Amino acid sequence: MERDDIIEYSLDAHHSEEEGVKIRKKIYFVTILLTAITAVEVGLGVWWHSLGLPHTMVQYAFIIMTLVKAGYIVAVFMHLGDERRPFLITVVVPYGLFIAYLVFICLNEATTWMESRILYNWLF
Repeated sequence: MERDDIIEYSLDAHHSEEEGVKIRKKIYFVTILLTAITAVEVGLGVWWHSLGLPHTMVQYAFIIMTLVKAGYIVAVFMHLGDERRPFLITVVVPYGLFIAYLVFICLNEATTWMESRILYNWLF
């Protein structure tokens, strides 16, 4: 029995097969890249101590790998990689400022908490 309520999405495609191959190749590349970075993160998280790596270096490595993954996700899957520069700056700069503000607040709160624990040690 033939169903007539299923939409055939390939009939609505507005690109040729060559362009489709290029799009799929880009998606496969990003997927493999993100999988590889995630595998490195998991491996580093499991074996960093037995490898004798300093904790600070591992933390910086995690931050860098996370930023690379976030950048690829935003550029490819949110389509910001294909946008013009002024629009890209309009979108990215406020988020960057907001993240910097959050880091500032967290560091300020942590410093205040540490100072109050030192000053009022007898209360804790």
